[in-house]
Amino acid sequence: MAKLLHPKATAVWLVDNTTLSFKQIADFVGMHELEIQGIADGDVATGVKGFDPVANSQLTQEEIDAAEKNPLLKLKLKFNAAAAGEEKRRGPRYTPLSKRQDRPASILWLVKFHPELSDGQVSKLVGTTKPTIQAIRERTHWNIANIQPIDPVALGLCKQSELDAVVQKAAAKKAADGSVMSDDERRKLVSTEQSLDMEAEPRIPSAIEGLETFSLTDNDTNDEDDPSKSDYSDADSFFNLPGSDTDEDEQP
Repeated sequence: MAKLLHPKATAVWLVDNTTLSFKQIADFVGMHELEIQGIADGDVATGVKGFDPVANSQLTQEEIDAAEKNPLLKLKLKFNAAAAGEEKRRGPRYTPLSKRQDRPASILWLVKFHPELSDGQVSKLVGTTKPTIQAIRERTHWNIANIQPIDPVALGLCKQSELDAVVQKAAAKKAADGSVMSDDERRKLVSTEQSLDMEAEPRIPSAIEGLETFSLTDNDTNDEDDPSKSDYSDADSFFNLPGSDTDEDEQP
């Protein structure tokens, strides 16, 4: 769908040079009717130079004349054959100059945490080339020692919804192949929202593996045979410790 060029400047020109109603102008330029009234009162778009839609092939004079005679008639943007298919143009994602230096860090993050993504998917997400992705995968990039992985969403190179869509597509392809995924792989292949909603699987720390049946007490030991487990609840038995000879301390 073709879009109007300079809508506010076009509205200024139509207000100054035609007798169209505020609603007709507002519908044509995509603004509110009160804004058009503000332009007519001089409160809005002060200093904006009018943009002639007739001279720039956006309207015809015949259509303006017909709309002036009929307040219910809506203006239609003139068809421009040169603009047909302009929005369907395909190509690499444009990355601003200020963010191009951040692309290697985002590529390394995607390669590290989502190795299932193809080079084409990574290229579309961050707007880079396949040789650059391959160099980072193989760690042959000239600056690989100084590159730190950073989330491309945090860098503003792509949207979270775009990243989630690519990850979900990779998850569907992984499921279609029928391969068994580990828990870590399963979390990588789902979107961020789904991963946060998952319940963590109980795991035993590696430091205490094999000690699940460890007990501080030995059930096979007989408490009666162990002198250290005698009853010392009263004072006399406490001072008469096992193994001590009380008769030697007594004087004749």
